[in-house]
Amino acid sequence: MLLESQYGESAGYTIALIIEQGAPFYDLGVFRERADVLMWDVYAETLSGGELEKIQFARLKSTLKRIWESGAPYREKMEEAGLSPGDVKSLEDLEKLPFSSKDDFRKNYPLGMLAVSRKDVVRIHASSGTTGTRTVVGYTENDIENWAQLVARIATAAGVTREDIAQISFTYGLFTGGFGLHYGLEKLGAMVIPVSGGQTELQMSVIMELKPSVLISTPTYALYLSELGKEMGIDLPGSSLRVGLFGAEPWSEEIRARIESGLGILATDNYGLSEVTGPGVAGECHLQNGLHIAEDHFIAEIVDEKGKPVGEGKQGELVLTTLTREAMPVIRFRTGDLTSITRAECECGRKNARMSRVVGRADDMLIIKGVNVYPSQIERALLEVAGVEPHYLIVVDRRRGLDVLEVWVEVSEGLFSDDAMVMRAFEEKIEAHIKSTLNVRASVRLKEPRTFDRTSGKAKRVIDLRREEPPDWLREELRMRKGAKGEHGSAHLV
Repeated sequence: MLLESQYGESAGYTIALIIEQGAPFYDLGVFRERADVLMWDVYAETLSGGELEKIQFARLKSTLKRIWESGAPYREKMEEAGLSPGDVKSLEDLEKLPFSSKDDFRKNYPLGMLAVSRKDVVRIHASSGTTGTRTVVGYTENDIENWAQLVARIATAAGVTREDIAQISFTYGLFTGGFGLHYGLEKLGAMVIPVSGGQTELQMSVIMELKPSVLISTPTYALYLSELGKEMGIDLPGSSLRVGLFGAEPWSEEIRARIESGLGILATDNYGLSEVTGPGVAGECHLQNGLHIAEDHFIAEIVDEKGKPVGEGKQGELVLTTLTREAMPVIRFRTGDLTSITRAECECGRKNARMSRVVGRADDMLIIKGVNVYPSQIERALLEVAGVEPHYLIVVDRRRGLDVLEVWVEVSEGLFSDDAMVMRAFEEKIEAHIKSTLNVRASVRLKEPRTFDRTSGKAKRVIDLRREEPPDWLREELRMRKGAKGEHGSAHLV
């Protein structure tokens, strides 16, 4: 039995709930008013106001003390700002503290960010390196336990119980997604099938034979499985699947609708990043109206491009401070992810702040002839056109001194045609829609179904030839275009 909660004496609280170690509250009949809404940690998920702030401040002070005494690199940043832990006298003082970022991890590669002895580190993970050099992160035994609890929390919010069977189609290894969801779902009590990424035929056979009720993957891969099911004549909407937990990449409501239709499930979004722990930072409940942030473990801020706070509900960059991370705590970590926050209570009864789905990264913004546009906005515009499939590539280049935007997109089997005039008319229709909705001119090139590779990992949606060399397959396609010789200052596109 467990009497003392992790919120206990250090935060000035004694939790008068006795629960079995690892058992969710709903197993003990501790429901909120509506018994159909399940919570993993009723106390933590309904914290708000002064009670939450006391816990956050106590944990913030403890984290700053750990960083200061360990000599972790962030101490130097504080000293340069003329600050010490004693200068932080309230949560409002958090804004005085300097930001941290991925660059801090890169400068201190591989394990220079540790605030504990290496002998206390029991696990190593690393980021995917999507936006640059891979960052390495360490975990103590307590970090691993907290991580599992956080994932159990978001899984329960999505509707997962110990009666479920969960198929994990995330890649295992240094990537945090596979292991993070795995241990959290086991903590919850669900049966876990660690299929890992790829092996698509195996994925399908597992669905049909072992009958999982929960699917964990990237949204892109979930889409692929739904497409494959149709091709194979498998009725996935009629299968055992009922809930999906998807993350690791931005995705739109239009993609959600296609996943839910193609798999017959409730598709929920969750958020995390390796530098702050991995998946479990925030996740949607069954109402799908924002991702509930674990505010007892993280302080979330939204700032503009200059690092200044923005108002509630306004979009900006998410900044996170870890409150319980031992091995590698981070203070005011600039995630680069664009979102907004609301503190209005959700109808599910959870009182923690909610973040909107991530629309992209701050460094993903494209500036095309003075117009700012994000890939997620282009995706939304594409999928508003009937016949367009959710598989596309945005290619940006510079020609004759001007930025050029091309969108390569697959169309459905029934619309793809050998008639060039028909295809060109459809391209013009899509171009006009993008222009009218985003005020940016794009050249659309239609691709036949299955042109782009399907992957269980993060989908690469943008190739910016102004900053990077094209991959070999793209280089060959560009070379084959008539007149592709780079005249008139064009680097690649013609």
